[in-house]
Amino acid sequence: MNLLSDFIQGRQITEVECLVPDMSGIARGKILPAEKFLRILRERGLRMPEAIFIQTVTGEYPDDEDVTSPANSDIYMRPDENTIRMVPWYTEATAQVISDCDYADGSPVDISPRWVLKRVLELYDERGWQPIVAPELEFFLVQINKDPDYPLVPPVGRSGRTESGRQAYGIDAVNEFDPIFEDVYDYCEAQRIDIDTLTHEAGAAQIEINFNHGDALELADQVFLFKRTVRETAIRHNVYATFMAKPMQGEPGSAMHVHQSVVDKNTGENLFSNADGEDTPLFLSHIAGLQKFLPSAMPLLAPNVNSYRRLIAGSDAPINVHWGRDNRTTGFRVPVSPPESRRVENRVAGADANPYLALAASLACGYIGMIQTLEPTDPVKGSAHRLAYTLPRHQSDAITKFNACKPLREIFGERFVAAVTHVKQAEYDAYQRVISSWERENLLLNV
Repeated sequence: MNLLSDFIQGRQITEVECLVPDMSGIARGKILPAEKFLRILRERGLRMPEAIFIQTVTGEYPDDEDVTSPANSDIYMRPDENTIRMVPWYTEATAQVISDCDYADGSPVDISPRWVLKRVLELYDERGWQPIVAPELEFFLVQINKDPDYPLVPPVGRSGRTESGRQAYGIDAVNEFDPIFEDVYDYCEAQRIDIDTLTHEAGAAQIEINFNHGDALELADQVFLFKRTVRETAIRHNVYATFMAKPMQGEPGSAMHVHQSVVDKNTGENLFSNADGEDTPLFLSHIAGLQKFLPSAMPLLAPNVNSYRRLIAGSDAPINVHWGRDNRTTGFRVPVSPPESRRVENRVAGADANPYLALAASLACGYIGMIQTLEPTDPVKGSAHRLAYTLPRHQSDAITKFNACKPLREIFGERFVAAVTHVKQAEYDAYQRVISSWERENLLLNV
């Protein structure tokens, strides 16, 4: 409370945005005057209906009687004082703070994505382990698209032309949008978002931003705020930024690659490598857990119907759970590194995933492998795309696998699994009611 008060008063804040990431990673919450925020905080008066956590990406509420209270009772927002930051794009001094949520009896809202990640991190902590993660996030810049029936197209850069061809790692191609990225870096610095490398990816006006490694909860908060920052910055430059997994036909998809390792929480020693650089049994079990359980966690890594368009053979995305050393065709890549930096890169998650849930799922699968001392398959040499699919091919299959996985249900909790199922099934049903242009074009007069 003192930290929040000092931050607000010291910077003469006039408004506060209280943010809660929902199931889709959308920022929900309340905006209120700073003085009222501090007063209400003392009275535990920041409330929202519990049902925001089962709101679909289209804003609908599925039948939720098995998950949330039939009365849609209040939950209480509890701002995390460590997350308070400025909102740098407003002219009026405005702060933002990420909130956890509790029930009236003080217990945490166990269907909250941020709580789910905290729960996974507690399991690591109980064994003296600390996960270290470093996300890499891809996204596209596109022209403003007011009619969803029209395909997305790349924006016009400073040269006056739209990008054509493939410009992977192109320096001049990135410089086409210098004004946008200058603002992005300035806004991130003002928000303590610790981004590192900026590169042009393979798609037209597709960009990748790498985050510096660190604490999993802190990085999830940063990715959550970063996505909001990039979308806001792009709009201010009259373009859209999209984190859809597969926004454009004929272009690669966008991923959220997650580099993850585990260190001893007391000594900081990397537990994935011996001093001589050899893989530890714990590291191999972590990979084995990812291999065995990640296909069942796909609703958290590939949460939308569009997500599965990215995971196709012949693309830059994985189609199975093989692993390899410095092999980008596998689901799990082990980069070349010194022993203290030994890690595995999970390449399955899409950019459209909720960062809290993507990290929770990835770390949970590795954790189960470690406590069960599982053994991985042999690492793949050459292209893993020559091997069979082992990841779900569509959302409906992913939901079924998620519900059938007992170890994940035990970690995430029955109510959370039910909440994800309700939300994702409602979204899939809504998608199934839409007739696409492909169907009209190819079936209208041919069947």
